[in-house]
Amino acid sequence: MRQRLLVVLLLFSLSAVTAFAFPLLMSTASERTQQFVISRTADLDRFATLPADVVVSEAQRYTEVYGEEVVVVTAAGVPVVESGMAVADVSAQIDAALRNQPAAPVPTVLPWNRGDVLFARPVGTGTKVAGAVVLRASTEVAALDVARRWTFVLAGALLAACACVLLALVVSRWLLRPLKELDRGVRAVAEGQRRTHVADTAGPAELRALSESFNRMSDAVAEAADQQRRLIADASHQLRNPMAALRLRVDMLPSNGSLLTEVERLESLLDGLLALASAESTATERAAGGVEPELADLQVVAHDRVDAWRAAAQSAGVTITVADRTPGLVRCAVSDLAQVLDVVLDNAIKYGGDEVLVVCDRATLTVRDNGPGLSEEDLQRATERFWRGDGTNRGTGLGLAIAERIVTAHGGTLRLHSDGGLVVTVELPKEPLL
Repeated sequence: MRQRLLVVLLLFSLSAVTAFAFPLLMSTASERTQQFVISRTADLDRFATLPADVVVSEAQRYTEVYGEEVVVVTAAGVPVVESGMAVADVSAQIDAALRNQPAAPVPTVLPWNRGDVLFARPVGTGTKVAGAVVLRASTEVAALDVARRWTFVLAGALLAACACVLLALVVSRWLLRPLKELDRGVRAVAEGQRRTHVADTAGPAELRALSESFNRMSDAVAEAADQQRRLIADASHQLRNPMAALRLRVDMLPSNGSLLTEVERLESLLDGLLALASAESTATERAAGGVEPELADLQVVAHDRVDAWRAAAQSAGVTITVADRTPGLVRCAVSDLAQVLDVVLDNAIKYGGDEVLVVCDRATLTVRDNGPGLSEEDLQRATERFWRGDGTNRGTGLGLAIAERIVTAHGGTLRLHSDGGLVVTVELPKEPLL
């Protein structure tokens, strides 16, 4: 945007300078040309009024001093003076003057003109033509004078253009600096930074007011997010005590199997809500730069969690295999990575087939099962909160939502697709080698 604004301002400024300088240049050239014509016309008038016995000497002296040639003839075309040029050289001009024809206008003298101009006029009074005078004048001096005047005009135009460029830079900076700040603030809010503020003391009044509104909006968004997290966390914590008391009483009841199952589901839901609130809080803190990125060895964490789930997998008749490819460190806390793996492995054991393959390759973790997989519609909704597949009554529907939020909080991605079973791919930012 800055480049486009500068281009527009510069084009407008240069057009204004050109519109001012060009007429001034042509006016200067026309004025000098008029002076040249008036001067030579006065010389012609002087030669036309001189007596015959004086005009010869005056013409020769004029040629010696100014280097310009003069021819004077009688009405019959007989030469009276041929100073520097012959009558035959200017016969057309002499004939036109003897017929009292008006002379053609002299072209405007420009700096690069170096030719000669012929001036002619009849000699005599009234309608009686007694002869003709022809003067060959050089435009070199007038052209040099025009060039000198143009130099001053162009120098002034150049200074004006430089001033316009400087003014355009200042104006564009004044206008775009608040917009740049707003763009930075919007990007920061989009990345999850809390209470991002921009300077509201620069630029025009409209942009300052917009900056103030953005700052208020940023505070309102942060406050709303804090209230949401506090609501989830407080509600979960407040429900734990009555839930514990309820479980204690259910345990004391006879034939309480179904009731105990429902209580366990409620406890699992509370745990999921707490985990989700924690993941949301961690995501915001990391986006705001409040938490230094930690490193984890993907292969080590994967082997540790597979070993932890192996007993549960064997009880469910599921075989878990780990395939190590290229080792690598990822930017993720070990506890967060372990929580993501727990969610994915738990789903694979419960809802997959009888084989689960875990592949570690640099910063990419892939968990593949040979179960029925998910439809395209279900794949789009699998990471939504409280979503459970058709015919599935187990679980809280928060596992994949928590895993996806943890991964994105660390700048990674979690993708699901079906390929002979469900395939979960987790990609995390890798630590570059030093």
